[in-house]
Amino acid sequence: MHLGVVIPRTGTHDPTDLAISAEAQGYDSVWMGELWGSSSVVKLSEIAALTDEVELGTAIVNVFSRTPAVLAMTAATLDRVADGRASLGVGTSTPTAVETIHGKSFERPVRRSHETIEIIQHILTDDEPVDYDGELVSVSGVPPLDRDVPVYHAALGPANRRVVGRLCDGWLPHNIPFSQLDEAFEVVETSARERDRDPEEITIAPYVPSAVSEDPEEAYDAVRGHIAYYAGSAEGYRNAIATAFPDRVERVAEAWQAGDRADATALVTDEMVDDLGVAGTPSEARQRLRELVNETIVDRPLVTIPEQAADDVAEDTIEALAPVADD
Repeated sequence: MHLGVVIPRTGTHDPTDLAISAEAQGYDSVWMGELWGSSSVVKLSEIAALTDEVELGTAIVNVFSRTPAVLAMTAATLDRVADGRASLGVGTSTPTAVETIHGKSFERPVRRSHETIEIIQHILTDDEPVDYDGELVSVSGVPPLDRDVPVYHAALGPANRRVVGRLCDGWLPHNIPFSQLDEAFEVVETSARERDRDPEEITIAPYVPSAVSEDPEEAYDAVRGHIAYYAGSAEGYRNAIATAFPDRVERVAEAWQAGDRADATALVTDEMVDDLGVAGTPSEARQRLRELVNETIVDRPLVTIPEQAADDVAEDTIEALAPVADD
């Protein structure tokens, strides 16, 4: 099974140490998010220097705070440092993050994604200097970089999923229930075929919020908190969850936004946890992860540790779900 892990931010574990350990435990890829606090690319460069074979990915960097040329240079440089092991995971992030942290206007995010990814790919792979005249972004005479770096997109809504089908090597869905992935991917598939692309070559790599504990309720609560946070934080995540749980996710979001964080978490049902993540004892969680791969269209699940519980469950969860744990 191809299995990656999104390295969590914690107060007690260094991400580089967790990544080195993940490689030793058989994970085929490690990914790092980026919102605030640290640069995913700088940490991945450190990880690249201290690992041998594990693939390295950004999951995700947003398409607003860096220009397409900077993103292309970043991807190419990381790939060189990592001896060809890099992937670039991009996404729109959220209006709150883009506008309050980066001071950018959250303008036409789907079009921004399309043009940014298209320019990145031209700069990475074209033979001649890149000229591109888009609706939002234009570049002229950018030297190509001669680097083949897979580009993944964290698309949730149908318009953004069409960008995946038209352009991308992989899809990083987060908070689309597993039971809805087949239907959600149909949009990707249709768009790919319209561009004469083979949708089978698009890697489906969803975030899988995961927690293990000898106390199953503790593990479930960790994933509940993760779901409640995202349901309450942004409309895009809420709409994704609503494809399977429309009424419940609205109640969760209302409680979260009212400041009732404990109530919001408690409103996340076991059914929601099972359709959006993996939780339970080590053996239960391993079985659930195997079922996810065997019974859905998922190609490469990315184990994602709920950040609010990462100090307590990160090491045990990464170890329990590691490929070597099944040997």
